[in-house]
Amino acid sequence: MKKATRSVAFCFLLTGRNRMAPCTFVFVPVGSHGDVHPLLGLALALKSRGHRCLFCANGYFRAMIAGRGLDFIELGSVEQYLDLTSRPEIWHPRKGPLLLFSAIGALLRPAYQVLLALWQQQPLVLVASPLCLAARLLHETHAVPLVTTQLQPMALRSAHEPVTLPGLPPLRLPPGWLRQVQRLLDAVLLDPVLCPPLNALRAELGLAPVRRVLAAWANSPQRVLGLWPSWFAAPAPDWPTALRLVGFPLFDEGDSHGLSPRLQEFLAAGAAPLVFTPGSAMRQGQAFFATAVAVCERLGQRGILLTRFPEQLPTRLPASVLADTYAPFAALLPRCAALIHHGGIGTLAQGLSAGLPQLVMPLAFDQHDNLRRLRELGVGDGIVPRQFTLARVSRMLQHLLQDAEVAAHCARARRSSAGHDGLRAACESLEAVALEHAAG
Repeated sequence: MKKATRSVAFCFLLTGRNRMAPCTFVFVPVGSHGDVHPLLGLALALKSRGHRCLFCANGYFRAMIAGRGLDFIELGSVEQYLDLTSRPEIWHPRKGPLLLFSAIGALLRPAYQVLLALWQQQPLVLVASPLCLAARLLHETHAVPLVTTQLQPMALRSAHEPVTLPGLPPLRLPPGWLRQVQRLLDAVLLDPVLCPPLNALRAELGLAPVRRVLAAWANSPQRVLGLWPSWFAAPAPDWPTALRLVGFPLFDEGDSHGLSPRLQEFLAAGAAPLVFTPGSAMRQGQAFFATAVAVCERLGQRGILLTRFPEQLPTRLPASVLADTYAPFAALLPRCAALIHHGGIGTLAQGLSAGLPQLVMPLAFDQHDNLRRLRELGVGDGIVPRQFTLARVSRMLQHLLQDAEVAAHCARARRSSAGHDGLRAACESLEAVALEHAAG
């Protein structure tokens, strides 16, 4: 252990004023494109600062990551990713997280073995999703420097934040009551799925069992990066003391993917369109897209439909609606009128940066809480899937597009987003962790 620590210290020696020697950062995202994009943007920013960056991720993302000159190690196959995202229950508010946690438990042991082998080969800093339990375990067993990346405020438990439940107004409870509700949810829903595989491996490693895995254990005690700005979600008094808010790490593959020629021609041919996307992993969006087309026709608006799974789209589209598999939001959204989406934090952040009104159809995970925060900012509204109908969506979009107060709030969000570089702030925080570890 001492030898490894000395190697890390040597790697992190300063090489001149405010510059570091090259260091190896290992990124371990868990989830879809919306979960991978922020870490990919961060890795590319670190690479431009002279560091080596390596990704451990599902094979579905190999081309996107390795194609940018980053080392890649597969954790989970393409087939496993497509099988998981093909299941309709992945978007159920209760069943979806449990299905995801089961998949995480199955990958725990192989992920731990891969990360341990990397640590034994070279000094490194782990930058991982809190859902990568193997990274947190390796930090505990081998003192590997670890930064946990939190993409959305909801993932940080707080007794001072309202409970957001699907289809219901935010439930505001006294802190003591809310703590009890959270403990009950852990005991009944989360720990029965996460604890068995984790504690089985911990027993083999001679470690005591843990409980309340996500609430009390998964975050690194060394550093937690909150990848959003304080104006979007200010720190709660009971958030981790190791937390640093660095702002939205806006990355959308615009470094290698411009707007397609078809899309550029469409944008130039008429008024600013509406943009519809149910998320990069959504494969059951037929009703969403059918309503989207009908809304465009009723409102007399042009529309853009974005999906990586075009089999969800209507067979025929009117000339006023264009479909594409992907478009970098930084280039697309400033030329559009409104953004209609699932409530993923990455899509939401790009909409705020572009100053667009947003209509959200939340499904599961953090999406309902993200919608709550959009409403509090005054830049958007939302509607549950069963009410995502032609009449309701048309009425809500008309209000969002015509209301002067919404426009003012959107302009304020755009100015706030423009005033901070989340990627640079995150890089500086990661480099600080490396130096702190070396000094300690």
